[in-house]
Amino acid sequence: MLAVLVVSLVLLSTQLYIYEVGRLLEETGSIRVNDFVLAVKLGSKHAITGSLASISAESDSSVLFANLEGWASFTGGFYQFGKPVLNFTLKNTSLYTNGIYLAWGTDGFGVSSAYVDFNFSLSDGQVNIQLPYAVNVTTSLVVDGVCRTLMGNLKQINVTCNVLNEGTPALAENVTVVYYSGSWLRANEQIGYSFADYGNGTYLISFEADIPEESVNVSAQIYDLREIYVKANATCVSAT
Repeated sequence: MLAVLVVSLVLLSTQLYIYEVGRLLEETGSIRVNDFVLAVKLGSKHAITGSLASISAESDSSVLFANLEGWASFTGGFYQFGKPVLNFTLKNTSLYTNGIYLAWGTDGFGVSSAYVDFNFSLSDGQVNIQLPYAVNVTTSLVVDGVCRTLMGNLKQINVTCNVLNEGTPALAENVTVVYYSGSWLRANEQIGYSFADYGNGTYLISFEADIPEESVNVSAQIYDLREIYVKANATCVSAT
């Protein structure tokens, strides 16, 4: 339900932004087409971002198409001085299916991504615009971990998480680490737990746990500041 609310708020804020741009254009009587085009492109990214937040949390990929249909309809009926048309195509490749790519693997890497191609056209009597553009929204998570034996089966586990938005270091709103020892257990409930935020998209989680195996399987789960969810599993090997 939280993800659905996020999508609604993102789309609402986008529509209000477009409305404000259009109101200013109408008040000044000037036809600043570039302002409207910029607003449409920004709104397209917001719509995709909100959709991916919902899909990554709830796995309903149909949200993307439905939201973009609504967005295209909204932009088509808004501009005061001509008829804009916004068409979109959801990316379908070896990675993307209907614009969505979710890969939450066991190799220390996870990704939640949406990719859409757009074609925007606008004729207002003075200009004739044909503008193709693509929008890719991607949150990635890289997880690495090591462990060392303290005494007996007691181990100290250090897990490093790196968060990226479109390949650039980004901040997380929430980071959760669990580890496996007969069942999945939360790291923050264990002795010696510490959480370090380096302020650049890198997080270090340390804790101690009684685990007889030499290696420790961990899973990191994050929400970035855009509310996009991604997780990745990794194996913490013994440090030498």
